[in-house]
Parts: sequence; C-alpha cells; structure tokens
Amino acid sequence: MTTIYVREQGATVRRKGERLVVTKDRTELLDVPLLHVEQLAVVGNVQVSTQAMAALLERDIDVVFYSGAFRYRGRLTGSGSKLAALRQAQLRAMSDEGRSRALAARIVAGKIANQRTLLQRRLRTTTEPALAEGFERAVDGIARMQAAMGAAKDIDSLRGYEGKAGAYYFGGLKLLVGPEWRFAGRAYHPPPDPFNAALSFGYALLLKDVLAAVELVGMDPYLGFFHAIHYGRPSLALDVMEEFRPLVVDGPLLGMVATGQLTPEDFVQTGRTDRPVELGASALERVLRTYEERMAARIMHPLEGRRNTYRRCIELQVRQIAAACTSADAAYVPVTAR
Repeated sequence: MTTIYVREQGATVRRKGERLVVTKDRTELLDVPLLHVEQLAVVGNVQVSTQAMAALLERDIDVVFYSGAFRYRGRLTGSGSKLAALRQAQLRAMSDEGRSRALAARIVAGKIANQRTLLQRRLRTTTEPALAEGFERAVDGIARMQAAMGAAKDIDSLRGYEGKAGAYYFGGLKLLVGPEWRFAGRAYHPPPDPFNAALSFGYALLLKDVLAAVELVGMDPYLGFFHAIHYGRPSLALDVMEEFRPLVVDGPLLGMVATGQLTPEDFVQTGRTDRPVELGASALERVLRTYEERMAARIMHPLEGRRNTYRRCIELQVRQIAAACTSADAAYVPVTAR
C-alpha cells in the first residue's frame, strides 16, 4: 500500500479496469493497481476522471488536493462520518474546560518531550564546545518549560509554555542547519528562508495524513483541544500533529541537511511576496521520498506494546483521543522517541 503523488501539470488520472492510469498528451506516466493505492495526492493542474473518482470513493481511498505550491486544498470523501455519537462526545469533551485542558496538556507534553529528545541526541554526539553549549542551553530551557507546564491553569497558559519551549527548540535547530540556511527561528507566513520552507512543506504532508486518520476514526477535524477554533482551521488535526512534527518532519529533514541531500541551493528564490522561497523540483522529490520512507518506518507504540508504522501510530493516537472523549477515565498517552 502506498501514496501516489501526481505532480505532472496537465496530467489526467483515469480508471482502467482495476488500475489507476496517469497520462499526459497520450503518454502513459503511471499504471498502478487500485489494490496497491492507499492515498492519491493530486498537485496543481491535474484532472481526475469521474470514473476514477467513483472507484476511489468505492474503495475508501483517500484523495488529497494540493495547489501547485503544495498548499492544502481539501480531500475527496464519501458521505462523511456516520458516528454522530462520537462527534457529540467530542463536542462535549472540548467544551469541558478541565477535560480539554488535561488532554491538551498530554499532547503538548508529547511534543516537547520529542523536541527535547531530538536535541539531546545531537548534544551527545557534538564535540565542538560552542555547539554543545548552545544545545545544552536549548535542552535546559525546554526542560524548564516541561517542569513549569504542570502549573498551567488554563489552555492559554499552556500555549505560553509550549511557545517558549518552541523558541528554545528552534534556537537549537538553528545551530544544526548552519548560517548558510539563514534560519533564525520558525516563521511561516510565508516561510522566509529555505529551512522554514522545507519545514512548511513537510508539515503540509503530515497534515494530509493526520486528516485522513481523523476522517477514518470518524471525528470532526475542526473541533480541537489545544489549538483554538477558527474558521477553516482543522484544530484537531493540528493537535494530533504536534507530537509527530519532530519525529516525522524535523528529524528527517535535519538528516537530509547533515548528509548533503538537501542544501540551500536546492531552493528557488521566486521574488514573490506570498511565497518567496520554494523547493526546487529535484529536491522536492527527495523530500517526498524521505517523508514516505519515514511514515513507513516502525516505532514502538506506548499502548500496543509492539512496533507500528508512523502512519498507523497517528491513527492510534486519534483513536486514543476518541476514547478520551467518550470516557472520562480514558487517559491519552503520547508517542515519544526513546
């Protein structure tokens, strides 16, 4: 089972028997059995035939639509979740300040723990005194935020601790990528430098997979616990993403930087104010491949007691949130790196 990305502008996705076929100008670009397709990602000016749409819907194959710049547009779904009682329980849980804060705190604790672990691993292998000092300062700052989080009386306070931990974390990442990346910290409206552009691209890929898991479980992606509710914001999906950002996106991207698989020269300076920096075509393919490899990698899930793919772990985390909504006794345990 795999995710198929169709990025060739002007291409068409059609059904041919029990297969998906991608063509452009009468040239066949891809032919894959429907049985092997878990998700179809359509990027930019790509057509999907009615027959292909119907086949994908019938088989519950997730279809995600992006703009040409990989901005998330939406997803093709069937009739939507029939689990009305679950969504009702979700609304009740998020409206209960105590339950909402408790769940949000566990989600944030998982994210911060993974951020700290990522930096600690680098600290253990760093021999340069200046870098070691910077990593240690970042790790200590995150640890202080972890300890202080228990005093958070409301979600706004929790967001404050999470934001401060993030500042320490990205300060540590700045040391890892080097000055040639011009990375001063996390910025994304729009990403002003190559590494921020890479992070935003990776997070867009992660969002599509989290949204697919939320839809599969039957929850409402717009009713979250940590992220505030705003029009068009998939708050629950953003909640679920938090603990996976360092594991699925940040770490693999840092690995690509460290091995020279990704360099500032791989990015295009567009001259546009809305999107000044973009991944070049060949680098984009490498990041896509690295992301999919990471999602297929296995990690120990805290409740199952066995190794699951990251994609499966995301689904299991959504199911944990669903259980916490339907039962006040159900505890949420984040996925954390060891």
